[in-house]
Amino acid sequence: MGFLTRLFKSERVKPMQLPAGSFTVDKAGAVMTSTLPQAFPSNHITEIGDMVLAAFRSAERAQMPLTEVIIHYSALKILARELRGGAMVFLMPHNSNHRPQKMP
Repeated sequence: MGFLTRLFKSERVKPMQLPAGSFTVDKAGAVMTSTLPQAFPSNHITEIGDMVLAAFRSAERAQMPLTEVIIHYSALKILARELRGGAMVFLMPHNSNHRPQKMP
């Protein structure tokens, strides 16, 4: 049995820490600046930027003025602001230890 476990042992992948920071993309989707950790995969940044730009472009085609997009996930909030064809994107993880204060 030990022989089989050595052959079929799967590598454990550590979960990635949610990023905190921002980045800007130009009209073409190229990343101009970033305050995200270097460990955060650049292809994720590109995908997020492309999706944000697609949302702004489709709103423009529909003749709906859209300057800001906010996406809430259970553990992450993405806020994007339109910048003359490009965008500034903020990634903000939700703190699981944060408890909302009770109103007096």
